[in-house]
Amino acid sequence: MTSKILRGMREAVGFARGEPIAARETAVDVQDVDVRTIRKRLGLTQDEFAIRFGFSSGSIRNWEQGHRKPQGPARVLLKVIEKEPEAVNRALSAA
Repeated sequence: MTSKILRGMREAVGFARGEPIAARETAVDVQDVDVRTIRKRLGLTQDEFAIRFGFSSGSIRNWEQGHRKPQGPARVLLKVIEKEPEAVNRALSAA
């Protein structure tokens, strides 16, 4: 246990000095999402969907019309909404 802590401290110091460190990087491929299908399955209008999940109405329209595709965190959030909409609702309402 102590050796892990010391190793971590040495890596942190090295990183602060700009030295290269051995780090693991995990890439996750998030599949494309069909925003219209998700929204309709939830029985929401574009505006209701945008308000409920924190998107702009313009983004919803652009995604559904194919002008743009959701990227990065928005795409991840949409996948979670697709699979577990109630979990997202609980997380967003637990202020």
